[in-house]
Amino acid sequence: MTNDTLQASREWWSQQWLDLLDAYRFKKRLERARTYSRQGNVLSIEFKGAKVLARVQGSEAEPYKVSLSLDHFSDEEWGYVIETMSRKAIYAAKLLAGEMPQNIEEVFTSNGLSLFPFTLGDVHSKCSCPDKVNPCKHVGAVYYQLGDRFSEDPFVLFQLRGRTKEQIISDLRHLRNTKNVEVIQPKSDIQQEVSQTQYAIKIDNFWQYNEPLESSLVVISPAVSETVLDVLGTIPLAKDEENSTNSPAGDLVMKYLQLVYKDVSQKAFLAAMNVGE
Repeated sequence: MTNDTLQASREWWSQQWLDLLDAYRFKKRLERARTYSRQGNVLSIEFKGAKVLARVQGSEAEPYKVSLSLDHFSDEEWGYVIETMSRKAIYAAKLLAGEMPQNIEEVFTSNGLSLFPFTLGDVHSKCSCPDKVNPCKHVGAVYYQLGDRFSEDPFVLFQLRGRTKEQIISDLRHLRNTKNVEVIQPKSDIQQEVSQTQYAIKIDNFWQYNEPLESSLVVISPAVSETVLDVLGTIPLAKDEENSTNSPAGDLVMKYLQLVYKDVSQKAFLAAMNVGE
């Protein structure tokens, strides 16, 4: 698999982490670090809080100990970040699905922070090997392995900044639930006030109104040329055997229904105005 194919198959946040390492000027050292990573020289990687601890097999019999960390965000800074995340459900939805939102970095930059380190100098790393140059090939191998970990679990990147997956999801849910309660509470208060002033309703007289309407409220509806009978069209009754070209029975029924429709409409209109009773 070529480097271009590998890059295309990685998640964008994982590739951004590796781009930071690829900017390192000692290319030969990077090649050895990449070889160590692919050949399985990174024996173990574990997280102790927000610090990465790894064991990398080098030229010596005893594996080298590597540690790696980023600057932590304070509780106050994380509070601002979580608050910003809670305003848009898309962030919580994608993170819960194991995806990193494409514009997640904007959440941090809007609060004066950066999720990704700017340079390798922002990543604090140590190795027990005798190499005085940092990052050495053992540290570089751990860098590459972390890129794969980021693809599998984007919350690893947050953990390096001081917050675990469980903490982030818990904080998001707490904030969203709190906001929902604040929105619902005023409505419940209004409903309680209304219920205290409601009058007893008599079901038997609910549809009755015995007072005449104000003359200014009476609206004379305009004549309607098309009725529901016109929309329905001719009634498909069986044709008369003696005259198969038309349907006298259907015409008679339609005329009768038109008279009934007109009569009912007039009575309904008069009943609405309490007239004619």
